[in-house]
Amino acid sequence: MSFGRILTAMVTPMNEELEVNYQEAVRLAHYLVDHGSDGVVVCGTTGESPTVTDQEKLKLFKVVKESLGSKATVIAGIGSNSTNSSISLARQASTTGVDGVMAVVPYYNKPSQEGMFQHFKAIAEATPLPLMLYNVPGRTSANLLPDTVKRLSEIPNIVSLKEAAGSLDQVSELKRLLPAGFEVYSGDDSMTLPMLALGCSGIVSVAAHIIGNEMKAMVDAWFDGDTALATKWHLELYPIFKGIFVTSNPVPIKALMNMIGIKAGGVRLPLAEATAEEIEFLKDLMKSIKPSKATNTTQGRLSELKVASEKSSYPIV
Repeated sequence: MSFGRILTAMVTPMNEELEVNYQEAVRLAHYLVDHGSDGVVVCGTTGESPTVTDQEKLKLFKVVKESLGSKATVIAGIGSNSTNSSISLARQASTTGVDGVMAVVPYYNKPSQEGMFQHFKAIAEATPLPLMLYNVPGRTSANLLPDTVKRLSEIPNIVSLKEAAGSLDQVSELKRLLPAGFEVYSGDDSMTLPMLALGCSGIVSVAAHIIGNEMKAMVDAWFDGDTALATKWHLELYPIFKGIFVTSNPVPIKALMNMIGIKAGGVRLPLAEATAEEIEFLKDLMKSIKPSKATNTTQGRLSELKVASEKSSYPIV
């Protein structure tokens, strides 16, 4: 199966008391799907998974999938650095209607390749849902190597990988070793086009929160065979890809969503809010996007997005 070409690793909206805002999560999910995303990842690390409780996660999985229905795929972030906890959440997530689950490489533990293999194998055996692996050694301190992914690909419901090691050599080795039906997604927005050139399937994106239509134009251009247009989009969007990580993710992207009228709210400790200087940087970053006939983008990008978000009306949960 395919989860789609553009999946957004959705932030988890919070109210003023830093409680999960489920209604705004539903609104955000629809907004993303209406602006280029084929699906959403709920409670991945961009969704603050380490500080969102299992009870909150399960309710988010349920309300987002019930509202989106068949409109888009919903992947539940169930991974942690505890195999038993990940298994428990995977089993419970399987009852919420989501289309798949995603599990990150265990962080801090720094397991061996065999430990990672056994971890993901145990999770896959605990759920009938398709499982996406997530490799992000910059955050976990452990790199899931291609040979281990190949072993895991032999487990029927392990179907894809979100790869964020930042190495095209590693991606090349993955594509060389893995079966054709196993999908590899970029886990870095700036690596999307280079990874598509190596035969990857798409992107699990942060930037699609604010430039989803543009990313869709880039990815569609690639698959339509217009490599020149895809490259043009990549180069135009590259400053956004890098700039939204001016401080720890998801702090900047939540700040941007708040600017456009999506009530993403704040972040739970130990993350801290963006500084005044970082907010000004993000405002200038958005103003820098050039006009484009493909998406009717204007220099008033924040104003344009705010108008679009304010027009959005979605089911109450």
